[in-house]
Amino acid sequence: MKAILKGVVGIVVLLVALLILAPLLIPTDTIVSQITSQVEKTTGRTLRIAGDSELSVFPKLNITLNNVEFANMPSGSQSNMLTMEQLAVNIPWVSLLSGEFKLERFVINNPRVLLEVDVAGKPNWQLFPTTPVQPAEQSSTDKSSGSTQLPSGFDIALGEVAIYGGSVIYQDAQSGTTEEITDLDLSVMLPSLYQALTIDGAITYQAQRFEIEMKVDNPAKAIQSEDFKFSKVLRNQLVNIDFNGEVVDGAKRFKGDLLLAGDSVKALTQWQNVPLEAQENAFNQFEVKGSMQFADNVFRLDSFSASLDELQITGNATVDLKSRIAISADVDLGMLDVNPYLPEPATTTEQPPVPEDNAPPQPIVWDDSEIDLSALNQLDANLVVRSTGFKARKITLGENQLSVRLQQGKARVSLDKFNAYEGDGNGVITVNAVAKPYRIETNFKLRGINAQPLLSDAIDFDKVLGKGSINWSLQTQGMSQKQFISKLGGKLAFEFKDGGVKGANLAEMVRKGQEMLKGNFSGLSEGINADFDPEQKTDFSALTGSFNFTNGVGTNSNLLLASPLIRVTGSGTVDLPKTFIDYRLVTGIVDTIEGQSSQDKSTGFKIPARIKGPFHQVETSLDFSGAAKDKAKDAIKDKLKDKFKGLFGG
Repeated sequence: MKAILKGVVGIVVLLVALLILAPLLIPTDTIVSQITSQVEKTTGRTLRIAGDSELSVFPKLNITLNNVEFANMPSGSQSNMLTMEQLAVNIPWVSLLSGEFKLERFVINNPRVLLEVDVAGKPNWQLFPTTPVQPAEQSSTDKSSGSTQLPSGFDIALGEVAIYGGSVIYQDAQSGTTEEITDLDLSVMLPSLYQALTIDGAITYQAQRFEIEMKVDNPAKAIQSEDFKFSKVLRNQLVNIDFNGEVVDGAKRFKGDLLLAGDSVKALTQWQNVPLEAQENAFNQFEVKGSMQFADNVFRLDSFSASLDELQITGNATVDLKSRIAISADVDLGMLDVNPYLPEPATTTEQPPVPEDNAPPQPIVWDDSEIDLSALNQLDANLVVRSTGFKARKITLGENQLSVRLQQGKARVSLDKFNAYEGDGNGVITVNAVAKPYRIETNFKLRGINAQPLLSDAIDFDKVLGKGSINWSLQTQGMSQKQFISKLGGKLAFEFKDGGVKGANLAEMVRKGQEMLKGNFSGLSEGINADFDPEQKTDFSALTGSFNFTNGVGTNSNLLLASPLIRVTGSGTVDLPKTFIDYRLVTGIVDTIEGQSSQDKSTGFKIPARIKGPFHQVETSLDFSGAAKDKAKDAIKDKLKDKFKGLFGG
């Protein structure tokens, strides 16, 4: 027994001695030389160990290489594709004793990986020889000279590769783009080139930390440009991305299911140095999911659904990322409320507080801040956009459809379908943002429109009642709302039926004027020279007319208001830049204002009326000088002047 015990102790001592002496007995330089020679033989590129090399054998066989350099392709922008401060390799003795050489763990410190595509389109990660594709096998769209083939029987089993620090840089000499990720903290598992490759860890991209999970089902297929499946997950406080798909067609196209989501569009654009000023409830939560594919710099998203805040969007889209971005889409926006995304309306200079009961009407002030349309020059687009409803400021539309074409800074928006304010219509807007000032043209035909809510919502003008048509062909140019208003030109025509004009009862005013001409001045103070009164109304069976605009001033000479009781013709101007109206109406009694039971049969009596003042405080009065002239009754004219000298200052 003692002899056996001594023998065991002797063997243990011998093993310990061998482990201690092994690093001295094994020529490290020889091992390194074998490794570098094998790499160069396999890849055709040089692997250089510029620093010291260390070898230890207890408890595992450890090889540490310092300052490792792996050569780039000859056409690369830099001499090395890969450099690393230190590479440590752990090899379990069990694998050596069993005859199966396995690398259990790689530890890479501070690597710098350069992935680049040269001007000819060749990638530097193509490490293995390529096999030419026969002409009969090569498609017309295949621009590659061949496919990469792994040597027969070649395989790599790395176990776990731990990467700490360093960076990965991607450069494309064809497009001139450069991207970089830094601060690597990754764990890579590669049991075999023919088994799944997994990557877990974190990286930093543009000062943001991303957690990453990635899986490639068969790396050998990826190297040989065969179809393979992969998935990727990115997690960050700004955006989360999930992709599950495959790479096909010789690595020229990838497709799969995409999910992109985040809590704030504003924070995301700020990260990209694109400030986005918006209201608190706008441009926050977002999500996009759908089936996507990318090939030849063209990104397609099929049957996608998206949400932004309260908006829900579905459709299909294509984005061409070649020399100039081009977008094509067919999108349903659902109920589109853009109010949260519009800038706050311009506010006037604050005035001293006025008691609420005596608060004066506030004037309209056009916004003179510059509008930036430069984004129209950044991309091209061909869009069809539908919505079940639309809200912008006070304007509310029903079901509608727009076609948008944007080409080289010129936009054409076609209103293919329009339902709003109980009517329908169509129209076209063109915007030329190629040069400043911007130019805008509009051509619209609206039918069966309820005038009061439309005009009230659009321009805060609620004085016209009734349904009818509005047609216009208007042009303008400028850089702000105020400039657009000041340069407005073109024509607007309207035709309404069975409505009214709020603010004055012209029939009643004519009756009082008729009584005055008969010498009856009772009731003068009740309405002959009245301010605008929203409770008063002039009814009509038809209201037609047109305006010709020049520099924002609309001129009209063919207004006709017809009703069973009166006929009203009118002419005058509407000055949009100054928000001022100056209009003259001539009102004539057709028969009688009392209906068929009246005994008064006078006809042909006319009284002109003046509508004048700023939009927020229009005044209505009778034009006595005009009335007397129309009747050619100088005596009555003199009498009226004498009677109302004090009232009118004449």
